[in-house]
Amino acid sequence: MIVVDQMRADCLNGALADGIEMPNLRALMQESVTFNQHYTATTPCGPARASLLTGLYAMNHRSVRNGAPLSNAHPTIATEMRKAGYEPMLFGYTDASTDPTGIHPNDPSLKTYEGVAPGFTEIVRLRQDSGSQSWRGELKSKGYEIPLDPTELYRPTPQAQSNNPRISDPALYSAQDSDTAFLTNRTMQELSVRTQADWFAMVSYIKPHPPFVAPAPYNEMYSPDAVPTPDRPHTIVDQKSKHPFYSAFFCEPANHNLFYGFNGHMDALSDEEVAEIRAVYFGLISELDDNLGRLMGSLKDAGQYDDTLIIFTSDHGEMLGDHFQWGKNSFHDPALHVPLIIRDPRNRKTAGITIEEFTQSIDVGATLLQWAGQQIPAGINGQALNPFLEGTRPENWRDYMFAEIDLSDPITPTRYQREFGVTTKQSNYAILREKQFKYVHFNGGLPPLLFDLSADPQEADNLAANPAYAGELQRLSTKMLDHRMTHAHHALSDMQITKNGVESAGQ
Repeated sequence: MIVVDQMRADCLNGALADGIEMPNLRALMQESVTFNQHYTATTPCGPARASLLTGLYAMNHRSVRNGAPLSNAHPTIATEMRKAGYEPMLFGYTDASTDPTGIHPNDPSLKTYEGVAPGFTEIVRLRQDSGSQSWRGELKSKGYEIPLDPTELYRPTPQAQSNNPRISDPALYSAQDSDTAFLTNRTMQELSVRTQADWFAMVSYIKPHPPFVAPAPYNEMYSPDAVPTPDRPHTIVDQKSKHPFYSAFFCEPANHNLFYGFNGHMDALSDEEVAEIRAVYFGLISELDDNLGRLMGSLKDAGQYDDTLIIFTSDHGEMLGDHFQWGKNSFHDPALHVPLIIRDPRNRKTAGITIEEFTQSIDVGATLLQWAGQQIPAGINGQALNPFLEGTRPENWRDYMFAEIDLSDPITPTRYQREFGVTTKQSNYAILREKQFKYVHFNGGLPPLLFDLSADPQEADNLAANPAYAGELQRLSTKMLDHRMTHAHHALSDMQITKNGVESAGQ
C-alpha cells in the first residue's frame, strides 16, 4: 500500500495529466483498475490517514485535526491484518496522534502529532516534523553539512553566487540522496529478503507535500512558462467577497511552509512565483514516479510482483493556487479528489479499466481486508471495492461522496474561529458531492454553498441563495442529514445482547 502526500487526482487523469511525466504510474495503470472518482473523507494529513486506516468518516473516528488523538478503540488496517497472520510494516509515517489513555504525560509519543497508528511495526521512520533522523544521519554519513534546524533541509541551494535562493533552485541533497530515494532504498532492502513468507507493507512518501523544493534535475524538469495556470474564475478581491470562508482563508498569513522563506500571504504571490511552485510540484511527482519504478522493479526482480496486491493512493490533494488557495483545507475538488490505483494479481482480466463510480478513502481498508480473507470489522463506513476489481459493479453503490473538514484549534483559536465567531465545536463544514451538484454545509450559522458542476465545473458560482435552486438545496441538505444518521458509528449498535449471547446484524 503506497500512500503519497498531497497529490491531486488530475495529475493522473485531468487538467494537469498531460504535462507531467509519469511513465511508471501510467504503466501501473495499464495493469490495474484506476478509480477516477476517488475522494478523501477529510483533510489534512492526520485526519485523512485516520479515515484511510480505520475506514471511518471523521465524524466517527474524531481525529479531526493534526494532533487530535486517534482512539485505540478503533480497529485499523494494521490491527486487522495481524489477525490474518501478517505483520504490518510501516515505511514512513501515519500521522496518527497517540491516544493518551493510560500513557504517562512524559511519554515521547505524546509530544508529537506524528504518531504510529495502532498495529503497525515501524520499520523506517520518516516524519517531516519530528522524526527523519535516519535520513539525516545518512546524509551526514555521506558528507553533507546537516543544519541543526530541520527546516533548513528544505532550503533551496542558491545558484550563481546568489544569496537569495529561488523556489526552483535545487535542494541541498542530490536526487540519489533525497528523502524519496532514501525511503525507496530502505523499503527495497527490507522486502528483498522477504521472499519466503507473506508480508504487508505500507510505504508512505512525504512528497509532493511542501515545502516545495526538489533535487536536481527535478527542480528544473518543467519550465514555469509551460505549466498550466491555476484555475481562477474570479479576481482575488471578488474571491474574498464570495463567502465568509474565503475572507477567513485570506485574512492573515498562513501555510508558511509552502516553500522556504514564504511569508504566508497566499493572495500576494506573483504569477511568476505561482508558476515556479507548480513546476517544482510537477518535478516532485516525476521524482516520485522514478522511485516507484525502482520499487516495482525490485518486486519483479524478486519474483514477487505477480503475487502482490499493489494499492497506490494519496491522503488528500493540493489546491496548487486554484481559487488563489494553497494546501488542502478547502471544499474544492483539487483538495479532495485523489488518485487510487489497485493492481490485483488475481484478476488480470480487469487490467487497464477505469471506474467512474464514487469511491472514498474509507473503502481502501475494507478492500484490502476482504482480499486477504479477513473479516471486515463491525461499524466500518467503507465498502470493499473487490467487485470492481473482479469486473462487476456492486449493488446499491453510492452516488455521491461525503467529507467533513475541521477548522478549529482547541488551544489557540484559528483564523476561521475568530472570523466566523464560532466555538471550537462549530468550526467545521461538511461536503456532499454528486455528479452534478456539490453542497457545502457550514456549522455555526454560516451560509451554505451550492455548485452546479455540470454548468460550472470551476465551482465559481454559488447558487445557494438562488430561488431557482431552493429545491436542490433542500434535497441535498436532507440527503446529508440522512447520510450522517445512517453512518453514525455502529460498531456496537449493530449488536444485541440476547439470552443466546451477543448477536450481530453483520455488514
